[in-house]
Amino acid sequence: MIVKQDIRKLHHFINGTFVPGTSGRFSNVYNPCTGEVIAHVPLATREEVRQAIETAKSALPQWTALSGGKRSEIVQRFRQLIKEHEEKLIETICEESGKTKEDARGEIQRGLESVDLAINAPHMVKGEYSVNVGGDINMFSRKEPLGVVAAISPFNFPVMVPLAQTSMAVAVGNAIILKPSEKVPQSALYLSKLWKEAGLPDGIWTVINGDQEAVREILENETVKAIHFVGSTPVAEYIYQTGTKYNKRVAALGGGKNFMIVMPDADLEKAANAFIGAAYGAASQRCMALSGVIPVGKETADQFVAILKEKIAKIKVGPYTDEEVDFGPVISKESKEIILGYIDRSLKEGAKLVTDGRHPEIAKNSNGFYLGPTLLDEVTQEMGIFKDEVFGPVRIVVRADSLQEAMNLINSHELGNGVTIFTNNGAAARKFQDEIEVGMVGVNVPIPIPVGYHNFAGWKRSNFGTGVMFGPEQANFFTKRKTISEKWMDMEETSQTTFSFPSK
Repeated sequence: MIVKQDIRKLHHFINGTFVPGTSGRFSNVYNPCTGEVIAHVPLATREEVRQAIETAKSALPQWTALSGGKRSEIVQRFRQLIKEHEEKLIETICEESGKTKEDARGEIQRGLESVDLAINAPHMVKGEYSVNVGGDINMFSRKEPLGVVAAISPFNFPVMVPLAQTSMAVAVGNAIILKPSEKVPQSALYLSKLWKEAGLPDGIWTVINGDQEAVREILENETVKAIHFVGSTPVAEYIYQTGTKYNKRVAALGGGKNFMIVMPDADLEKAANAFIGAAYGAASQRCMALSGVIPVGKETADQFVAILKEKIAKIKVGPYTDEEVDFGPVISKESKEIILGYIDRSLKEGAKLVTDGRHPEIAKNSNGFYLGPTLLDEVTQEMGIFKDEVFGPVRIVVRADSLQEAMNLINSHELGNGVTIFTNNGAAARKFQDEIEVGMVGVNVPIPIPVGYHNFAGWKRSNFGTGVMFGPEQANFFTKRKTISEKWMDMEETSQTTFSFPSK
């Protein structure tokens, strides 16, 4: 007998409390492995968002009045609680995203790198001091929090991205409004409990669930001073243009089309192993996943495709409850249909099907949103699947006759998140590093994602604004600099009117 799971009713997290929605609107949260609805998440009205923002604003004085060291203690306690609750967080991530347990564990670890960096916020926001810059004037600067700031996070990393977006913002003294993806809201709500237990004052961390209506209020509300967004390029561009129109500081990170160049001198077996994991892990739902490979030379391409075909056949797809699977489903039925459409159009445009993942054999939970690994060869620059980011396990082979031709294909693309080259030739690697027009570059590294204490940011239409995902630049993004010129005059000192800049 199958016992139907009760559908949970989720809430917002406002002023330290879980608060039910009042709009009457909600969105279904699915378990992608089964296709079943597991929760209803409320979609906030603009008025609900407005009230949450005002609550956060009211909480700010208490938080900013604390010393940087005290704030760091709370962030450090939050980190400890994440480790203590790691298994429960893993289960939450897996249930609402379909990730494997090891992938979820790795996501938490990468997220903790951002928390670790935020613990050191007092050091990162130290000001500068100059003695006697002229006329016995001392000059110093300090970095102050912006106030109420917002983060809008995607579905593909329910914990890592929110931690990367918010940890530094909180640590330097801001109040954060987090709007997670309505597809994966439970992970962010779980983090809310941990912040509360860590001792964060009520109102400093807010989770507001919603759709476009909530986003519009965040974009237009004058109390919100900065927005950090991660998502698709079209939406990132909209967030950037609208947010800056309302005089906000905006970091809007978009999608990527990330290629691996394989040189004839590369170890093809090692390169293939690297490509498989970086291309198909998490069902390819990563903005830094390898989108395709550009083998240099016909012989290299033929050999590499043959090796990939053999290895892809061994990939196991299924639910996260099976610890032997390599990746799980895509996030939704709609996403699956979009991905299938890309495959069909590419074949009509002339691409060659190397492996076909459109109908994977899943022994259990066949109602889940599963796709197997698909590989398309002989893809050209004119095809839609070359131009667009495809958020699913469909990867492409684009052939080139030279390293220069391969780099030209990448440099001409409008997206510029990540790229890598596999080679044993130092001169080729150096040329690649110097001339490639992409923000994050790997040499014999399949996914060149910086660790949490280095800055993460793509180029071109992969990144709008000057913000980063994580790294020390976040401390600058979430603070404003104040420069103070100060002079203390002796009681007996005489003064006179001066009409020029001091020169002594």
